[in-house]
Formats: sequence, structure tokens, C-alpha cells
Amino acid sequence: MSSLAETAGLFADRTRAVFCQALLDGRAWTAGELARHAGVRPSTASEQLSRLIEGGVLTQERQGRHRYVRLAGPEAAALVEALAAYAPEVDRPRPRNLRESVRRGAEARARTCYDHLAGRLGVTLADAMVTRGLVATDSGVAVTAAGRAWLADALGYEQPRGARRPLVRTCLDWTERRPHLAGALGAALCAAAFDRGWLRRVGSGRAVQVTPAGAEAFHRLLGAAV
Repeated sequence: MSSLAETAGLFADRTRAVFCQALLDGRAWTAGELARHAGVRPSTASEQLSRLIEGGVLTQERQGRHRYVRLAGPEAAALVEALAAYAPEVDRPRPRNLRESVRRGAEARARTCYDHLAGRLGVTLADAMVTRGLVATDSGVAVTAAGRAWLADALGYEQPRGARRPLVRTCLDWTERRPHLAGALGAALCAAAFDRGWLRRVGSGRAVQVTPAGAEAFHRLLGAAV
């Protein structure tokens, strides 16, 4: 098992950090796609991806001549998002053009963080769940009995017996610097929002937009104005 220093060292390289942040969209990317995204040579990408895979941050699968990589799981995604939240603003490069500036603004408003919702939207929904008594934060974070009933009635989700993934946990939002909700609850809400047309993706990145049906549903189910 890697030591804390070795694990931290996996993110102490710009290229590896860019790869991990790109993979927060929850999809599998090829090494070539990540190389183009980070602006590095394929050989450099291959070397850095191998380090992340060996360190347990990424997993890979091969299809023909292509190698696809993705984050190893929700825990890896939470680690990347938390590190991004602690990074000083001065360390983040300025947008290179108008398109990148627009994308960043859209992601700050609403985006996916692996398999749950983040940005102002994610934090707003987390606050609404606490206000409604669906999630308690007085001693850590936990789903209340009312919250479990809400999950079943509103989203049709019940946690399987023996599930290893926590029903809820907090994830520090790197743009809002406040927590949004992850865990099985966050994943169920995100999945339902896409399945029911409450959200639509913006472009090919992580940004999402609330639809009119979504605004009505979030207000009706949670009292959230989004």
C-alpha cells in the first residue's frame, strides 16, 4: 500500500493533475484523448498514466489497440475534488480564451463531480436537503429516517443490504469552497435528474444546465430555487 507521501506525490505533477481533473466527468478516456487535452506527447501521457494506475488512482481496460482509463472509484474522485478545493486560486491558470472562460463559468454554476452534482447547484441542493431534515449534519453527516423515505418515494432508491458505499458523505466543492453531497444519495439524485430530463449536459465537458422541468422538480421536491 502506498504511503501518504507517495500518494500525495502522484498529484505533484501538472500533467497528472490535469488528467485527474478531466476524469472527474466519470467517463473513460483514451490515453490519446488525455494527451491532447493536456497538451503533452503521447509518450509522456503513457508514462504519467502508468504512475496513476500503479498508485491506485486510475484503473484501465484495453479494447483493441486502445487503452481506456478512468478514476478508480468514488473515493479517488473525492480525493481529486478535495485537493482542487484546497489549491490556491493563484495556482489556477487563467482561461486562455473566451470559450474556456465560458466553460469554467458554466462548470461553476452546475457540473458533475464523478457521479454526483457539484457547483452552485450541488451546494444549493445539499443545503435544501439539510433544511428539509433529509440529511443531518449535527454529528458528522447522515441521512435521516425522513431522508430514506424521501429517497424511496421521490427517487425510487433504497440502499441494498450490505452496500459498501456510504449512503451519504460530503465532498468539498472546489468552486464554492463548501460541501456538496456525494455517496449513494448524491449518485441517485444525479442519475434521476438525467433520466427524468431535469438536467442536460452542456457541450462535452462536466457542465450541466437545469431544464424548466428540473427547476420545477427541485423546487417541488426540495424547496430549492435553482
